[in-house]
Amino acid sequence: MGDKARVELPPGPRLPAPIQAALMARYWPRFISACRRRYGSAFTMRIATMGTLVYLDDPAEIKKVFAGSPSVYHAGEANSMLAGLLGSSSVLVIDDDVHRERRRQMLPAFHRDAVARQTDVMAEIASANIATWPVGTEFPVAPKMSEITLEVILRTVIGASDPDRLTALREVMPRLLNVTPWASLAIASPRLQKVGLWRSLRRNMDEADRLLYAEIADRRTDPDLATRTDALAKLIRAAGEDGNTMTDRELRDQLITLLVAGHDTTATGLAWALERLTRHPAILAKAVRAAEASAAGDVEGDEFLDAVAKETLRIRPVVFDVGRILKEPVELAGYRLPAGIMVAPGIGLVHSSSKQYAHPDRFDPDRMVSAATGPTTWLPFGGGNRRCLGATFAMIELRVVLREVLRRVELSTTTAAGERQRVKHVILVPHRGARIRVRARKDVPATAAAPASTSSCMHSS
Repeated sequence: MGDKARVELPPGPRLPAPIQAALMARYWPRFISACRRRYGSAFTMRIATMGTLVYLDDPAEIKKVFAGSPSVYHAGEANSMLAGLLGSSSVLVIDDDVHRERRRQMLPAFHRDAVARQTDVMAEIASANIATWPVGTEFPVAPKMSEITLEVILRTVIGASDPDRLTALREVMPRLLNVTPWASLAIASPRLQKVGLWRSLRRNMDEADRLLYAEIADRRTDPDLATRTDALAKLIRAAGEDGNTMTDRELRDQLITLLVAGHDTTATGLAWALERLTRHPAILAKAVRAAEASAAGDVEGDEFLDAVAKETLRIRPVVFDVGRILKEPVELAGYRLPAGIMVAPGIGLVHSSSKQYAHPDRFDPDRMVSAATGPTTWLPFGGGNRRCLGATFAMIELRVVLREVLRRVELSTTTAAGERQRVKHVILVPHRGARIRVRARKDVPATAAAPASTSSCMHSS
């Protein structure tokens, strides 16, 4: 490391912190990519409200972060601004032993086999929604995908079945989840929720809590609790190492986390997939054939749909980076970084690097077919002990919903320019909502849902 290791921080833009914050809020991927071009693979940002961040794009350095001690690299603290919405015991905002124990309790609910049992429900929800799509007129598909992914979580994760409560949850959750930058101020500073402008956020949170607590109470008294397959039932049954189970408050915090983290993220990935496919006619045609093959039980069809999902998440990562607050000084990228700053493995930087991917700007799902992507070269779900709990759930949901779309409607292709990435709270969405046009509906044989072959999430869970 030599002399360089004595330098505390890598170079970076000298703009005032409020201006860097404004540029991040408006131009996140473009601003960060410009910094990489100018300053190299490690650079320092100073961002108002967040402090000092060191971005990393070298997989070898990112591996050190993901493999590092969770007591040195605090992800929960990096997510602390979400605690006002998610709750103080959310798996996203806790660290150290408490996090390890909570994660151990939650993982079985998202095991591949548990998710595979939910694929028929996912397909049924998707096909019912697709049947409402207009034919012959352009429309933004992102809101439709949000409806599908919210319904999937309500039915498979929370296990809601009471019709009135489902209706109420369908109404309140989008209001709570479509957080404006203005409302996010009151999430970061909960005391603002008592003030007029932000009272509606408080009302929505109270209504969501009422419904979720009612769902928890129902599940606790369900005579069939032991055999239920929804994630909530599994969380109620899951005991910690000390034999204790989660309190109602802890359960509520995990449910709201799964709703927030697993709903808009997956919906956005689906919207980007259709935005990309409709601009690449040959790939779209191949994906349609794969959807038909998948529906017939052909594993190769599944593999190509998985590749479409993986390549979409590479070229249009829903979350651009993940953060870790350093609890003690650390040597990374040739610098001795001080305690208290945040290191940010740049997911979008790695995914767009020509060192990792030939022609990184090219949408090419074939590159993902049977490709052995490493955990620090393809990392849309973060990594290490904080890799998204719902990664398997999200990937299977992406495949199932894409399969249903591609086999049920014929999509028009377009020569329009690709949609820009727009910053929406902590994710990157298509700036026009991923506008598509359905040319025609297809006759789908009324067979049972496709076989459940297997190949919400936010990062740092």
